Amino acid sequence: FSCEMTEGDAMYKIDRDALEAHRQAKPWMSDPTYFKTATFSPSCTMKILSHCHSGVIKGQKQGGKPIEVMGLLTGRPSPDIPGTLVITDSFPLPIEGFETRVIADDQGVINHMIELGEILEELQVEKFCGWYHSHPFDLAGYQHTFLSNTDLSTQLQWQRSEDNHGNPWLGVVVDPLRSIARQQCCMESFRAYPPSYSPPSPNLCPDGSRVAVEAERLERWGACFNRYYRLDTSYHMSAESNAIVRRINEDFSWVNDLRSGEAVGRDRLKSLRKSVGKSLAGHNVVRAGRGGGGTTTTTR
Repeated sequence: FSCEMTEGDAMYKIDRDALEAHRQAKPWMSDPTYFKTATFSPSCTMKILSHCHSGVIKGQKQGGKPIEVMGLLTGRPSPDIPGTLVITDSFPLPIEGFETRVIADDQGVINHMIELGEILEELQVEKFCGWYHSHPFDLAGYQHTFLSNTDLSTQLQWQRSEDNHGNPWLGVVVDPLRSIARQQCCMESFRAYPPSYSPPSPNLCPDGSRVAVEAERLERWGACFNRYYRLDTSYHMSAESNAIVRRINEDFSWVNDLRSGEAVGRDRLKSLRKSVGKSLAGHNVVRAGRGGGGTTTTTR
């Protein structure tokens, strides 16, 4: 799968004092469209896609429709880049559903979230800051990245619960069937308008366009199209990681072996390890450290 990455070393650095001050200031409480961008780390993006695609495979193996899945996001509002949410990781939830309705064992999900949240508090400064789910409907018509009435209600409840506590909440929708068909990451990020907010135009769509034809608005963005808006979705990678990826991709033979899906012999695996190890030799790898900070280690 392909998605355009930008070099973003700053995304891996956290000034705890500045972050806490930003959480206390809560500029998003006075500006319904304060957030303009959500940027995702590579590992977070891959975990989201893998989880959503697993729902497709599971549903098809059972002889039915692809299954809708859901998970949580961790991250933080950036105090350095106004209007930006930095998403660092994702965690699947024990939830499965079909189409626009998500089915959950509420108590089981709550217990899971509490346990996971307690673990995360000990390991990193980022908090749960959003949720994602898939819309594995079909390949006809528009891309299925929108908020249904149920999705909007869920998103609005989370925002009411979390935003005022310095923890702005993001909603992400993934179209896994199009991701597979296009070999691209087809996901979009959204925030709900507060109930008291009136959009500047009744025909305003989440992407900022004004569509006069009602049928077109509803088909692309759902019945509640004017109650939420879309953020720009971007992906970041450290400069060092970018350099490593470019270096190991100079020799595509090992990638092609893995893509072939055929069994790889032990001798070939040894050769692949040596090839990748040689490519990485001399590079420093940025690795997530305690509290979400970065530590640098030398690859051997």
